[in-house]
Amino acid sequence: MLKRGITLEKEIIADENTSAVYMKSGTLNVFSTPSMVALMEDTSKDLVFPHLDEGYTTVGTSLDIKHVASTPIGMKIRCVATLIEIDNRTLTFDVKVYDEVGLIGEGRHQRFIVNGDRFLAKTYAKNENRN
Repeated sequence: MLKRGITLEKEIIADENTSAVYMKSGTLNVFSTPSMVALMEDTSKDLVFPHLDEGYTTVGTSLDIKHVASTPIGMKIRCVATLIEIDNRTLTFDVKVYDEVGLIGEGRHQRFIVNGDRFLAKTYAKNENRN
């Protein structure tokens, strides 16, 4: 059962595949903002997934984040997601990301609970309406 206040932490190592150069979001070989966003979404998704009914998942709908400090390649990155609000099928998370020195990113993330099969059917029905 979903309840406010549940939390999950995930750790990764900043590597070449998470760099701004690799992600094409910058020209410096540092941990990228897109990689930080992906970690925030992944941690939030994994926090609530075990609490959902079978056949249900969540999709990201909103992000309001700040990347406040850079991190060198090779350093450990830790994301903490906390479910702070449940409004019907809309879930709001507080997300914070740290490297081994301190806070590097923070913000709010929203996800929406969907039935996976119905969501995919609606999405792929768009193929019938392509020009």
